[in-house]
Amino acid sequence: MLSLSARPILSAFLPKPKPRRLLLLLRPRRSSASASALTPPTPRTTTPDPPEDADPTPLFLRPPTHPVPEASLAAFRRRAAALVPPSAPHLHRHLRWLLADASAPAPSGADPAAPHLLRAPLDELEALWLRHVRDRRPFQYVVGNEHWKDLVVAVRDGVLIPRPETETVVDMVAAVEGFQDGWWADLGTGSGAIAVAVARMLGPGGRVFATDVSEVAVEVARLNVQRYGVQDKVEIRRGSWFEPLEDVKGKLMGVISNPPYIPTDDLPGLQPEVGWHEPKLALDGGKDGLDHLLHLCEGLSSALMPGGFFVFETNGNKQSEFLVDFISTKWSSSFCDVEAVLDFADIKRFVRGYRR
Repeated sequence: MLSLSARPILSAFLPKPKPRRLLLLLRPRRSSASASALTPPTPRTTTPDPPEDADPTPLFLRPPTHPVPEASLAAFRRRAAALVPPSAPHLHRHLRWLLADASAPAPSGADPAAPHLLRAPLDELEALWLRHVRDRRPFQYVVGNEHWKDLVVAVRDGVLIPRPETETVVDMVAAVEGFQDGWWADLGTGSGAIAVAVARMLGPGGRVFATDVSEVAVEVARLNVQRYGVQDKVEIRRGSWFEPLEDVKGKLMGVISNPPYIPTDDLPGLQPEVGWHEPKLALDGGKDGLDHLLHLCEGLSSALMPGGFFVFETNGNKQSEFLVDFISTKWSSSFCDVEAVLDFADIKRFVRGYRR
């Protein structure tokens, strides 16, 4: 797995470690009834919130300015490991990753007895670990990043953690003829992961307009855009869905969105890491989960240029099948080749098509 010396996390173009991806907490596809028996009805409150003056910078981006003796670090490892129940071996991996993200690589030839340089004091790491283990805070929020496609995407509380299945939309964009020089919209950009990934594939004439109504999401998306140096390709605009894009209506080669699609009644049954901590704004799709998806469908025809492409992520088979039928029936004269696309679990996760 990952070692303290083998994970130079500050490299913006670090390849994604595949084993970690398998443990990402996905939006559950199960019903709230099946999950409720395993999920306490309210979050735990035993662990105090971090102090108001705590550094908001993601842990992996902080400078390593906290020297810690080896004995103190070893004692922390023992205390942290003692909190992990035998039924949760993945938490031992998380502990290794936490220390990897918090540690500066030792320089070649360094004295083994020299203090370790950490990106946060040990008491803060201990508080972060307690929130992860006891309060089920997502590990991605603890360290401030998620490995997604070939990116290391900064995330924080208030921003949806990008899921591995969503990587497929970037692959679909890359398959569109002439996509490199087109204008694209990423609606509900969240962390900006999709916008950054698409922008890195574009040619000189290509652009991505990324919108989000959340101030926190806009801030994090801008951070990720700057970290990857694609400011000339990505423009972040704050606002709801198509509203900030009036000046580019009818000029877009493509529209991409991973909107909220969880039915409201299913929210109490989500995994605690999701339901307690990830933003409801990015999860709640209304009574049947379709509120935002239908709104996006309504705006497509005026946003896309002739021949333009769209792809939406959905909650799965029923939603995708409904949307394919809905678009093909209501707007048969406006769209063609509308279809559902499987994710890597053989679930109809996406709906895509073209403007006539």
